[in-house]
Amino acid sequence: MAINILVVDDEEAIADLVEVYLKSENYNVLKCYNGKDALKCVEKEDIDLAILDVMLPDIDGFDICQKIRENHHFPVIMLTARDENIDKITGLTIGADDYITKPFQMLELVARVKAQLRIVTKYNQQDVTINDEPLSLTPTEFSILWVLCKNRGKVVDSEKLFEEVWGEKYFVNSTNTIMVHIRHLRDKMNDSAENPKYIKTVWGVGYKIEG
Repeated sequence: MAINILVVDDEEAIADLVEVYLKSENYNVLKCYNGKDALKCVEKEDIDLAILDVMLPDIDGFDICQKIRENHHFPVIMLTARDENIDKITGLTIGADDYITKPFQMLELVARVKAQLRIVTKYNQQDVTINDEPLSLTPTEFSILWVLCKNRGKVVDSEKLFEEVWGEKYFVNSTNTIMVHIRHLRDKMNDSAENPKYIKTVWGVGYKIEG
């Protein structure tokens, strides 16, 4: 079955080039140049992954991501024109799984796409509940929780966590990425960093869930 990837960017030349590279990997590409059309596409088509530009002429990528997360759990990669942590943190906090800064190498974007699709395939997201209450998790949040539960009672260092979940080499900014996802996961679990019931931070090392 073909994998459907939604590409949303008002710069048509960029969207077209992304399409060429993704099609070379045998992905099916759906392109939209504004937020309104993107939201219609999400409701009409069976999307496996979305690539969203933050700056769009009508609805920004953050708002689109929030709308997607109301009903869908497929991976979302944000494109931001500014290399600012606030943009990255905002994207991750509202439900994005990854981000990449413009200008970017097309091969890097393809690698990020493959990494997110590997997460979905590897962990085959199942329903998660706490005290019989269902949790609505993104694929990345689910995979982080899976790795921590698999190593219950043991500290999982940040490098191992990143490389196992993302399937990529750990780099300096990876720590911020993990922290934001952990924070969002805790919020959904009604957990806290100060007095954690589930996910505990081992400062300078990583995270663990008690056995």
